[in-house]
Amino acid sequence: MPTDEVTPIPLLAASLRLTAVSSAVPCSRMYVRHTLTRWELTEHIDNAALIMSELVTNAIKASGITDPDPKPWQIKAEHVIGIQLRAIEASLFVEVWDRTPDAPVQKNADDEAEGGRGLFLVEQLAKQWNVFRPRVGGKVVWAELPLGLAVEDVPFDPAHARLVLPDGLRAPRGPADEQARTGLFEHLMETTVEAMVAARTDEGA
Repeated sequence: MPTDEVTPIPLLAASLRLTAVSSAVPCSRMYVRHTLTRWELTEHIDNAALIMSELVTNAIKASGITDPDPKPWQIKAEHVIGIQLRAIEASLFVEVWDRTPDAPVQKNADDEAEGGRGLFLVEQLAKQWNVFRPRVGGKVVWAELPLGLAVEDVPFDPAHARLVLPDGLRAPRGPADEQARTGLFEHLMETTVEAMVAARTDEGA
């Protein structure tokens, strides 16, 4: 008899909230390397790190800090971005939240403008990319990379080294941090349930 249950499938997910400053870009690449090494997906590090860099760069600009070396008093509580990696089925998702709802604008590769060309690179590397607007506000810009094979659960390894971030780069607890956390989780839940329903449909076909 048909039921409304969905079939659980392996899901790997990790997220982090950062202060929206330029040093978050290399930190986000470090986070990708750290996480994908732990998940044993090292062959995807280079492309995922490059995509993460471009999405984080856009998120920082959208958050309002353009000075490459901002003074402490220029950084406000709302200057937060959220980053997330998620592997489900045969796809790896690179996701970045920022507090503005406006979609990033892609420019032509031969455009003389300095900004916007990163999305052209994302489009070349990713299977697809898009914008998700969570109920808590802001937006999640995400890109999907094919893994080739369906992901499997990774055993918990208590000896795995914790990622150490430079002082002041981890976003402080507060409304913006919680908004970023919730926005990323909302996207995770929506797309994960869709994948589980699709898996169940395939099994019943």
